[in-house]
Amino acid sequence: MSAVICEVCVDSLDGALVAQKAGAHRIELCGSLNEGGITPSAALVQQVKQQVDLPVHVLIRPRGGDFYYSSTEFETMLGDVVFAREQRVNGVVFGVLTLDGTVDVERTRELIEAAHPMSVTFHRACDMTRDLFETLDVLIHLGVDRVLTSGGHRSAEAGLETIIQLVNRSAGRITVMPGGGINENNIKQIVTRSGAKEIHFSARSEKHSLMRFRNLNCTMGTDSADEYTRRVTDGDRIRAMMRVLSEGS
Repeated sequence: MSAVICEVCVDSLDGALVAQKAGAHRIELCGSLNEGGITPSAALVQQVKQQVDLPVHVLIRPRGGDFYYSSTEFETMLGDVVFAREQRVNGVVFGVLTLDGTVDVERTRELIEAAHPMSVTFHRACDMTRDLFETLDVLIHLGVDRVLTSGGHRSAEAGLETIIQLVNRSAGRITVMPGGGINENNIKQIVTRSGAKEIHFSARSEKHSLMRFRNLNCTMGTDSADEYTRRVTDGDRIRAMMRVLSEGS
């Protein structure tokens, strides 16, 4: 089990540095994890590439919400893929669907071509498709390197039986990487039962603001009622999960 690759999802340079120090094997670099992650800024991508030695996979997602994109949003995605390639990042992570809940084959192929020779991950947009097994077959045919999935459920733990089937169906033709709600208490079960060779988690905890003055009458439009608490990458939690995986290996 010690050979399992642990990918940590981060949305800041600080988070990337914490993940590296804690022993992560790879990072997925995002912006705004509070809304499920969007494309990180150009400056953040450059900073992480300059200061972090781990492989970096960059999320390509122009907005929160669903995964059916307008033509202008898709052009933005293509531009972000090209930028990531120019920055020599190791991989990109994206997902594009049709209105009917299937993989948008043509757009996905276009993104893959733009990404070459970077590694390509199709993210949890797959969990929003009408048939995960059909989706897996399509992604294999397209030549996608890995698929990040919770098995079509709110968490990888809840979708574990489906993840097991996906790993078996993949037969080594694509990497099935469980992700979604993975923590110290369930990571070993998910990896052991699924046979997954890669795992994805964020390992975050709350950090309270150092601000002494606080205007409690105003909010900045976040979903959280507390503007002075945010979630950050927790090195201790990363180490704990990796320790759990190594036990008995």
